[in-house]
Amino acid sequence: MPFYENIFIARQDISTTQVEALADTFANLVAENGGKVEKREYWGLRNLSYRMKKNRKGHYVLFNLEAPPAAVSELERNMRINEDVLRYLTIRVEELEAGPSAMMRRTERDERDRDRDRGPRRGYSDRDPREEDREMSDGR
Repeated sequence: MPFYENIFIARQDISTTQVEALADTFANLVAENGGKVEKREYWGLRNLSYRMKKNRKGHYVLFNLEAPPAAVSELERNMRINEDVLRYLTIRVEELEAGPSAMMRRTERDERDRDRDRGPRRGYSDRDPREEDREMSDGR
């Protein structure tokens, strides 16, 4: 069976639990049509590049699918009908990516950067600069 990546953006006014329920519905739909969802990631509520249907933000969800083309067509048809889905994109890929997607790796890197920024900066002391000036003028 061919492999696909599907990303959909849900409206900003629905809750995270409603987005998870919507993703469950889509995953069950794929399973009923002979496919399976290999990986599912919730990327969170993110800013959109431009307004879509009066929304400035959207809930992003990624599916990695192994499914026949008929199952993907049915999935896209249901996404088109559902009023909570702003946009969707399905791409056929040669193989599915193992491990977290680039978006999830990016958030892990951002967390590491934030943790690193919280500590003392390299090359600078933790002491008050005025104390260092006093020591220099005292000849220490």
